[in-house]
Amino acid sequence: MNPVVLNSQQISRAISRIAHEIVEKNSGCDNLALVGIRTRGVPFAKRLQAKIKSIENVTLQLGILDITLYRDDIQTGRSHPEIRSTEIPFPVEETKIVLCDDVLFTGRTIRAAIDELMDFGRPAGVQLATLIDRGHRELPIRPDYVGKNIPTSKSQLIKVRLNEEDGEDQVILVDAPQ
Repeated sequence: MNPVVLNSQQISRAISRIAHEIVEKNSGCDNLALVGIRTRGVPFAKRLQAKIKSIENVTLQLGILDITLYRDDIQTGRSHPEIRSTEIPFPVEETKIVLCDDVLFTGRTIRAAIDELMDFGRPAGVQLATLIDRGHRELPIRPDYVGKNIPTSKSQLIKVRLNEEDGEDQVILVDAPQ
């Protein structure tokens, strides 16, 4: 049995705390937008958007990034990666962007997301919100907002399951297949 490191209630509390931290760090919501990284960064961003609306009565702009073509491992992975749409329905130029992803590991996904985001313009700043930080950075990337730090070995995986994608909310720690 794989250990559950966050259950539904703990995920909800972490998102609530992160939403409050985002509002506090940015002195409100002026000129602020959320951008979720496909796949589970998108429902994470949407939940943050809803929580911030309940706190500040403001609906932040929301964008979606598909970083598939920006990955540095595209040649080493699947032979036919699924490419989905990127949707940034607001001007990135001079906007404070909070990138949202479910798990921060090596930092390569975030680097790819920043590369893609810059193709849309020059934001006023980029912050990073992640539900789980598991360590093992290969690039100098550090999150601004973290739901939970979960130190792992490289032989372990973190599986985030969110209702919108998986029909349940939980974060589990699993041993990687050998």
